[in-house]
Amino acid sequence: MLHTGAAKKVTIYVGEDQQYHGTALYAAILDFLFYRRVAGATVTRGLAGFGADHHLHTTRILRLTENLPIKIEFIESPAKIEEVMPKLHEMAGTGLIEVQDTTILKPSVPAKKQAAAGGAPSLKTEGRAKLMRIYIGESDRWRDKPLHEALVQALRANDIAGVTVYRAIMGYGAHGKLHQQSTLGISHDQPILLSVIDKEEKIRALLPLLDEMLQQGLVVLSDVDVIKYTHNYQLVERRHEVR
Repeated sequence: MLHTGAAKKVTIYVGEDQQYHGTALYAAILDFLFYRRVAGATVTRGLAGFGADHHLHTTRILRLTENLPIKIEFIESPAKIEEVMPKLHEMAGTGLIEVQDTTILKPSVPAKKQAAAGGAPSLKTEGRAKLMRIYIGESDRWRDKPLHEALVQALRANDIAGVTVYRAIMGYGAHGKLHQQSTLGISHDQPILLSVIDKEEKIRALLPLLDEMLQQGLVVLSDVDVIKYTHNYQLVERRHEVR
């Protein structure tokens, strides 16, 4: 667990197609950090870049590549960095490792420890609720923004507990037109599913707004039993925003 004070930030740059013992290198590094109890790590995928070989890698449609830049980044104590660095150096191979001095002003707190300290009131409920599924197309829009993004923002503004957006690989709707991902992974109207669970009164209060926002699409409601829920999402959100 991290503490306030001096620390080190490590950034490892590798290629997406680099392997380590038959596994993607970035995934192998992440597993290593996890099982060596590093406090946390983030993997990001670049859109374009070049490395020591000076080969340009990009996601442009006319120049497809499977070797985009990957960045693994984590922050730990100097002692922990010294412990894991020899193995990381061996795993990274031709990749680049960068280490910077940094200062932790506020360490993150595991959710279980915060709950035990009484920092977050439980929102756990057990009982009947409603599952709402919204089926739309990826190209659908609402006021100059993707409809699925607008729906998520509307649900959040109305204090809905949570929503998950899924992009399907194939499907068709009322008009019978088949939508699917092409061989090159390029599509402008793949099916989108939004899944929402909350109390029935909150879900039904949203229906007039959904009727206004959805020019076409399908909305269905199902009864569900809520077995487990999470702690206060507002406090969790604040922790993520300050990282």
